[in-house]
Amino acid sequence: MKHNAEVQETRHDGLKWAVVVTLLVLAVVGNTYFADQALLYRVLGVVALSLVAALVALTTTKGRELVELARSAKKEIQRVVWPTRPETVQTTAIVLVAVLVVGLMLWLIDTLLGWAMSGVIG
Repeated sequence: MKHNAEVQETRHDGLKWAVVVTLLVLAVVGNTYFADQALLYRVLGVVALSLVAALVALTTTKGRELVELARSAKKEIQRVVWPTRPETVQTTAIVLVAVLVVGLMLWLIDTLLGWAMSGVIG
């Protein structure tokens, strides 16, 4: 029984995505059509239509999967062990020193090759 309900939702998902696309196209066309109106009103219209389109999209199977992915990502971020401030400062200092050393080496190689080419070309 559940499988039939999922199939029916999937069948309606196509219609919902068509509504989403129609709303977004309406927002773009309306923004162009009402170009002589104040920018604030046009922005509010585009935002309102985009929000309605997003709400419709979230009712689809893919939209629900996106919400579940966001919830899982939030839970995963909460489980991450973030570095302490001293660890962050130390790592940043090491990266900056490494970049400085590599930059100086590249500058030195470039300068030496430039002098060599000047000597060859004359």
